[in-house]
Amino acid sequence: MCGICGFLMHTPERLPEGTLRRMTDSIAHRGPDADGFWEDPSAGIGFGHRRLSILELSPLGAQPMLSSSGRWVLTYNGEVYNYRALAAELRALGHSFRGHSDTEVMLAAIEQWGIAAAASRFVGIFAFAAWDRRDRVLSLVRDHLGVKPLYYGHAGGTLLFGSELKPLVAFPGFDVTIDRGALALSLRHNCIPAPYSIYRDARKLPPGTILTVGADGVVGDPVPFWSARDVAEAGTRAPSQLSDGDATDALEELLRDAVGLQMLADVPLGAFLSGGVDSSTVVALMQSQSSTPVRTFSIGFPDARYDEADAARAVATHLGTDHTELYVTPDDALALIPQLPRYFDEPFSDSSQLPTMLVSALARRHVTVSLSGDGGDELFAGYNRHVLGESLWRRMRHVPRPIRSAVARAVTAVSPETIER
Repeated sequence: MCGICGFLMHTPERLPEGTLRRMTDSIAHRGPDADGFWEDPSAGIGFGHRRLSILELSPLGAQPMLSSSGRWVLTYNGEVYNYRALAAELRALGHSFRGHSDTEVMLAAIEQWGIAAAASRFVGIFAFAAWDRRDRVLSLVRDHLGVKPLYYGHAGGTLLFGSELKPLVAFPGFDVTIDRGALALSLRHNCIPAPYSIYRDARKLPPGTILTVGADGVVGDPVPFWSARDVAEAGTRAPSQLSDGDATDALEELLRDAVGLQMLADVPLGAFLSGGVDSSTVVALMQSQSSTPVRTFSIGFPDARYDEADAARAVATHLGTDHTELYVTPDDALALIPQLPRYFDEPFSDSSQLPTMLVSALARRHVTVSLSGDGGDELFAGYNRHVLGESLWRRMRHVPRPIRSAVARAVTAVSPETIER
């Protein structure tokens, strides 16, 4: 997982002894293998890193990391899956590498193409801070879909950032006043959506954006380097001409390639398996590319209404995985609740957090990295509302278009707030 944090002071000043270490130690659970620190007091900047070693287990993968030229400093959480292809391209352009970490490749890519162009070429999940020592510019970057978290905020004239809110709270003078508007959003959505956070002086960096802070300390608005809307609109303008069969084959190849890239690790790797379509597909694609049984993990419940262990076990048997399951009781779930604030720094009311944490704890006894099927329902219309939409359309399509348009105008003329009242 890893964790990052740091600060940039507009006017460099002396901080209490050990400030950066306290910030970094607050997220030690994200990276139990090692810690790292880099500071430039003359520029008023400091980077911290907690490491969960996945690639390049030697000190050559330690962070924060300096580029070969010494111009760039990077602290980074995540994994860039296409780093080997990028490394080959960069070698052809004259770059060389001491180790085989994706961090070193990212630095070379930033040096070669710049922050925005490099980020747009990274295939993976990442949140990172990059400091340009020559131009004294800080860039905060979050991956395309926002899989990896990144918070930023202020304490006086100091910019703070971290993988969680804990490092910001650990900085002297950070105001922990609750944002009441964000609290209202939590009650509406069961979470606090980006760019808001529970604290008035902290924000989440939106997915697919870059926040740049210049030497003058001025913080601009996050600038997108990638947009899901742009991708969707481009697909609409130039729809695929493939047949259904060819499209199915192309999709399978894309999924196979994506899963294969995510299996690159220098540590034991496994997968969460619920028996549903999403996780079963991921595990099937993993097993087809593995010479040994894939480690799979499932949580079972005594209540048959919520138990998916039987389905997961059937899939594991069919695929030949090395399967581990753990049955948990309501008391096990209740015992976990007091620990939730340690991991979630702000209100988060999705009940799936409990089984996710339980299966994560189970998997961590055996592997370091675990893949899951998260996101499949969003990408492939697996939720009930998607099924409902198709059902409604089958009824509505027989209604003449002018009548449908008139009804649509009538419905949208009334605000959602009015409808809810």
